[in-house]
Amino acid sequence: MSGIPTLERYLARQIYGAVGFVLLGFLALFAFFDLIAELRDLGNGNYQLRQIFSVVALWVPGHAYELFPVAVLIGTLYVLAHLSSNSEYTVMRAAGLSPLRAGGVLAKVGLAFVVATFAIGEWIAPFTEELAQKVRMQAMQSLIGGDLSSGLWFKDERSFINVREAREAHSLGGVRIYEFDAAYRLRQVTAAERGEYAGEGKWRLVEVSQTLFGPGGPTVARSPEAEWRSAVSPDLLNVLIVAPERMSAWKLYKYLQHLAGNRQKTERYEIALWKKLFYPLATLVMMALALPFAYIDARSGMVGIKVFLGIMLGIFFHMLNSLFSHVGLLKEWPPVAAAAVPSLLFFATAILMMLWIERLRPYWVRIRG
Repeated sequence: MSGIPTLERYLARQIYGAVGFVLLGFLALFAFFDLIAELRDLGNGNYQLRQIFSVVALWVPGHAYELFPVAVLIGTLYVLAHLSSNSEYTVMRAAGLSPLRAGGVLAKVGLAFVVATFAIGEWIAPFTEELAQKVRMQAMQSLIGGDLSSGLWFKDERSFINVREAREAHSLGGVRIYEFDAAYRLRQVTAAERGEYAGEGKWRLVEVSQTLFGPGGPTVARSPEAEWRSAVSPDLLNVLIVAPERMSAWKLYKYLQHLAGNRQKTERYEIALWKKLFYPLATLVMMALALPFAYIDARSGMVGIKVFLGIMLGIFFHMLNSLFSHVGLLKEWPPVAAAAVPSLLFFATAILMMLWIERLRPYWVRIRG
């Protein structure tokens, strides 16, 4: 039993190194994809290579948060498969490392991943995401303000647009458009209860009031609907409007209070909040899922196949996590269920795999004997 702490330290060093290497590889790949995508906007305003590289670098913590469970699964699975193929894991088992104790060791090692994932998702990624948006919008000279008590402000040629509420990028509430002439004298003010994006640079304004300032004084005209053509698009608004999944848990909680106080729908933000709370624990689930692979075909050296299966499982978990969020919102599931079910399913799968392996182990020993 005295050798168990030594085994814990050895496994921890191996797993931390492998997970770090896998995570760096994923981050380099995603940063390359981001760079290719951002180069399409090169030269738009003052958006030059320096700004592009800054934005791509600031997006890295957000990718690290999203990819941490997948990297933990692949890294842990690689280490266990490699130790198993070299018979090192067999020696560890002979030294007293039972499956239950191995699970406890992995849980201790995984606590560092839980803390790291929570810290990145709660403090680092939201901050860098907001900073990246500011760099991007200042360079493109499109948006002139954001976190103001009067709502969102942005500029479109000689027009200044104020939006009181923008819960979705394609649907705006409380729209005011201040249009100026070439000398920047106020020419017209348009107020609308809400605006819906109709595509091809057109917005449909509802309950519209237009005040025109002419030589004879202001005149007011009202209409139930009006068309507004603008370079402002949902993609442009997404630069300023932070998606709930990228917000910190504290900001989500405060925004939920605001929505509830105004009797507005909160389901999407509740699901995002619960996902924020459960997501760090997914790293432990991924480590539990990797453990059974240490007991499968221990002497066959199928490390590559096991790592490939780990990659597929990681991708499947990432897709399932996103799918349950959308399905839960569509079907009006309890937010906690929509956020927790993917992790619970994978944890149950890990337990069933271990039970199956433990049940078949006597047959494997008899065949090899």
